[in-house]
Amino acid sequence: MMKIVMIGGGAAGLAAAVMLARAGREVTVLERGERVGRKLSATGNGQGNVTNVNMGAEHYFSDDAQKVARVLSRCSAQDAVAFLESMGGVFLPDARGRVYPAGRQASAVTDLFRRELSRLGVRVVTGARVEKLTFAGQFTAAFAGGSVRADAAVLAAGGRAAKQFGTDGTAYALAQAFGHTVTPTSPVLVQLRCDPASVRGLKGIRVDAGLNVLRAGKEVYRCRGDVLFTESGISGDAVFRASSYARPSDMVCLDLVPDADMARLQAAAGEGESALLCIVCNGLARHILRLSGGDVPRALALVKCFPLTVTGTLGFDYAQVTRGGIPLAETDERLMSRLQNNLFFAGEMLNVDGECGGYNLHWAFASARTVAEALS
Repeated sequence: MMKIVMIGGGAAGLAAAVMLARAGREVTVLERGERVGRKLSATGNGQGNVTNVNMGAEHYFSDDAQKVARVLSRCSAQDAVAFLESMGGVFLPDARGRVYPAGRQASAVTDLFRRELSRLGVRVVTGARVEKLTFAGQFTAAFAGGSVRADAAVLAAGGRAAKQFGTDGTAYALAQAFGHTVTPTSPVLVQLRCDPASVRGLKGIRVDAGLNVLRAGKEVYRCRGDVLFTESGISGDAVFRASSYARPSDMVCLDLVPDADMARLQAAAGEGESALLCIVCNGLARHILRLSGGDVPRALALVKCFPLTVTGTLGFDYAQVTRGGIPLAETDERLMSRLQNNLFFAGEMLNVDGECGGYNLHWAFASARTVAEALS
C-alpha cells in the first residue's frame, strides 16, 4: 500500500487526506498545532464560507492563470459541495453565491473532517512541526520527537497569513530544500492602512458603501459592501475584497450613500451643522463638515466620494490569505514538483490566491482533489 505523508492539517491537507484514504492509501497527517483545522474553523468570519457558485479562474491571482483554470475545471463549486456533503451536513449559497454550512458554523466543518478522518483510520499527529523533509528512496519527514517515512509527500502547510493558526511561512523552506523558489509574498484579504488624519475620530463607524480603487486616476476595482473605520484605516467585507487589488499610494473612494444620487442629496441637505442630518451618521457628518470647512456642496461631494490614500496594510498577522508562494510553473499538471518526483503541493503554499468570498477555500479543495487523483 502506498504511504503518503501530509504536511499540514489545514483545509487542503485534510481534504486531500480524506480523498486519499477513501482511495485506499495509507495517510499520515502531520500538523504543527495542537489540533487540525484551526484556520478552517475561523473562515468566513467564523461562519464557514467554503466555496462560491460563481467559480472561475478570473477570481484568482497566480503566475499561471491557465493552470489555475485547469485545476478548477476538475473541481467545480458543485463538486466541492458534493465532497463536503459526502461527510455530512448541508451547504447552501447566499444571495452573493457564497456557500456556507446551513448551521453557519465554520468549526462544524472542521468537525466533519475530524470525524471522517477518524472513520477512515487516518493517523493524525498534532504538535508535529516538520523541521526537515528529505528523500532517499523514500521521503522522511522529521519533527521533534519522531519522523514519518512515506512514498509520497504533500506540502499543504499554508502560507504566511494569520500566524496565530500556525502558518508563518517557515514551511517554504521544506520546498526550498528541493530547489524550489518562493515568489515574493504579501498579505491580502486584510485591512487597509490610510493617512490617520483622514480617519481620526471615525473608529467604530460602519457603513454600507460603494468602494472604488483608483490608481493614477483610473479605476482598477469597484465593489459595494461593509466598510468599518478603524484608527489606522478601513476594514470590513468590501475592504477585504479590495485589498486584493489595492496598492500603496492608490486612492480609495467611498460612496457613503450609494443608493442616492447627488440630486437627491442636494434636495435633502440642510444648512450649517445639521446639513447632513439623516444623510450620514452624526459622527461622519461632523467629520465631513470639518473637512469641507462647512461648505455644504463640498460636504455632499465628500459623501459621494470620501477619498482615502492607501499607505499599506495591517500585515500578515491580520491577513486571511498570502499572495505569492511556490510558483505554479515549478509544478506539473498534477501539482507535483518538477524538481522532485512524488513531492506534491496543495492549498496556500502555492502562488495562488483568490478574491474574498470562498475562493481561497475552494482552491484548497480543488488543489487537494488534483493531488489526490494523481496519487490514487
